[in-house]
Amino acid sequence: MNNNWQTKKLGEIFLIERGGSPRPIESFLTGGVNGINWIKIGDTKNVTKYIYTTKQKIKPEGLKKSRLVQEDDFILSNSMSFGRPYIMKTSGAIHDGWLVLRKKMPNIDNNFFYYLLSSPLIFTQFDKLAAGSTVRNLNTKLVSNVSVSLPSLPEQHRIVKILDEAFENIEKAKTNAEKNLANARELFESYLQNVFSNPRKERGKNKLERVCDFYNGKAHEKCIDKDGKYIVINSKFISSNGREYKKTNKALYPLFCGDIVMVMSDVPNGKALAKCFIVDKENIYTLNQRICVLRAKRDEIKFLYYQINRNPYLLSFDNGENQTNLRKNDILNCPLLIPTISEQRTIVKRLDTLAEETKKLEAIYKQKLADLEELKKSVLKKAFAGELK
Repeated sequence: MNNNWQTKKLGEIFLIERGGSPRPIESFLTGGVNGINWIKIGDTKNVTKYIYTTKQKIKPEGLKKSRLVQEDDFILSNSMSFGRPYIMKTSGAIHDGWLVLRKKMPNIDNNFFYYLLSSPLIFTQFDKLAAGSTVRNLNTKLVSNVSVSLPSLPEQHRIVKILDEAFENIEKAKTNAEKNLANARELFESYLQNVFSNPRKERGKNKLERVCDFYNGKAHEKCIDKDGKYIVINSKFISSNGREYKKTNKALYPLFCGDIVMVMSDVPNGKALAKCFIVDKENIYTLNQRICVLRAKRDEIKFLYYQINRNPYLLSFDNGENQTNLRKNDILNCPLLIPTISEQRTIVKRLDTLAEETKKLEAIYKQKLADLEELKKSVLKKAFAGELK
């Protein structure tokens, strides 16, 4: 650390105060021109640094139980998006889920402190100080006691210039990696759609009811047991590809190898609707309600899975406004292309090969994105250790 850097507490640099929530908030909301910006956590969606606008406004009397923030103040979320900083580019009122940090020292560069407050150096202190709480959150005393190293204003400017350039290059690399990741997925999806919309196979067109038996799952909510023997297949299990799950000791609807399970309900524009999973083990899984099981009568299971999973016909029931609930008849009327068994096996082999290549590409690009995130942390760590040259 450079000897010219000073060690200070955030409470010495900023006036730190907590927001407040007038209740019931509905009685204080207004669409009037004299309303005050009401800053919610939702206003930071897709926001990385600055808050310019808010979706709602409150009446001036709402300020009596809230906190006014001004342009160039920092606000920190003290629970959700724990410790994430934003710079105000407007004035407004904050609820009790926010802390405001207002400069009380001269020679403070906002961009320098945005990078500092975003760094692992600060997050580690936030995390450690809040670790003993039942509900992990920030408060004014905790944040005031966080230690930082403060260089001169010219050095702050120099560090910001280097970080701006470095982060711009990192973001460009991330954008390219994300684009390549999306392209890899789109290539597979495009090939998949082409296979199942090939007009040469129209002669084999059927509805799902011709090739599968349909069954509904059962409600397991009252018999969930974290130490249970069986995994409950619900929408979260399927949408997370089996990474997230609940357990039970009561298999109310046992599943068997080769069963295809599918999500029947999801939020508007959700990514779980009609998503499928092939059961690959016996005596392990039980089916929850609003998930159906499709049991193939004679066709290749993997062929049906590729065709039914997120099928465009089933997704067309999602109007983008209300929760979608697929009905049994909706599902059984799904049109399918059913060629001969030998053709199905040939198609599955090609799709399996392409799926494997796609997974390899996805792994490469995901690792690239992870490496870029680690690079950002490394650069920030060096910056606030006084090691940037």
